[in-house]
Amino acid sequence: MKLGQATKVVATLLAAVLPLAGALADEVTLKASHQFPGGKGDVRDEMVQMMARDVAAAKVGLEIKVFPGSSLVKAREQWKAMLSGQIDMSAFPLDYASGFHPQFGATLMPGLVKSHAHARRINDSAFLKDIKAIIEQAGVKVLADAWLAGAFAGKEKCIKKPEDAAGLKVRSAGATFAQMWAGAGASVVSIPSNEVYNAMQQGVIQATDTSSGSFVSFRLYEQVKCITAPGDNALWFMYEPVLISKRSWDKLDDAQKKALMAAGARAEAYFESESKKLDDKLVESFKANKVEVVTMSDAEADAWRAVAQKTSYKMFADKVPGGKELIDKALSVK
Repeated sequence: MKLGQATKVVATLLAAVLPLAGALADEVTLKASHQFPGGKGDVRDEMVQMMARDVAAAKVGLEIKVFPGSSLVKAREQWKAMLSGQIDMSAFPLDYASGFHPQFGATLMPGLVKSHAHARRINDSAFLKDIKAIIEQAGVKVLADAWLAGAFAGKEKCIKKPEDAAGLKVRSAGATFAQMWAGAGASVVSIPSNEVYNAMQQGVIQATDTSSGSFVSFRLYEQVKCITAPGDNALWFMYEPVLISKRSWDKLDDAQKKALMAAGARAEAYFESESKKLDDKLVESFKANKVEVVTMSDAEADAWRAVAQKTSYKMFADKVPGGKELIDKALSVK
């Protein structure tokens, strides 16, 4: 082959290979971590799995690898892991990062969110706009909103009014509920929801609060005698959005960002359609496992709110920068 012909062949081969190399270079893989069980119907895991399927189907050179069950990063370390670049995404109980940003404690405040319909209105409020501004300033972005209702459960007895908690060792999901439990005379143990089963089994705790979804997916019906379901007086609501590190977000091209936002919107809509069903599934699962299921009366819920006003709300307003303003904005959402 003459030199000129050989040069043409090489040029042709390079022309064919270089676009492929460029396409491969644009392929982005995001690592999504969360603490919830995978493949067992936990709605938070399904939100992330759904997003992974949607971005793959969009064919924009984006893949999401999901690591459920704290298999990559421990439950409370995922916020820091997003900031450090260890992971890119998480379905994350935001209050777990209140040690970094105490304002996040408002997203797990007793009685602040009153129902699933109220939670949807909160999503469009000045309150959540302020929370998201803090999230973004910290270097993280919200892809999908999610509020979960929760419940109280006792290993030996029902917990309906504050007096029922006196003297018990109680696991609390976050600082604001811990303050309320302490105000009712309980001793508070701080552990993530995926460690509650073992703690209850070993006698480390005698009662717990957590989300309806976690009560079922972590099979806590095997460890408790009575559960106080959300019913019409849900005191416990927690914000558990799907998040992405802004560092990871900024690496995406416009098509990838558009596909990811569309996937987040669909996952959020899916979650909204499922959130109330989690409470119904809680009741069904615990009754099927011979656990007593009760709900709070209006008077019992008001008694807890009175304790929370003197403890959780007061401490938040006094000690957290902008705390009173945040609570007032949330309470203004009717």
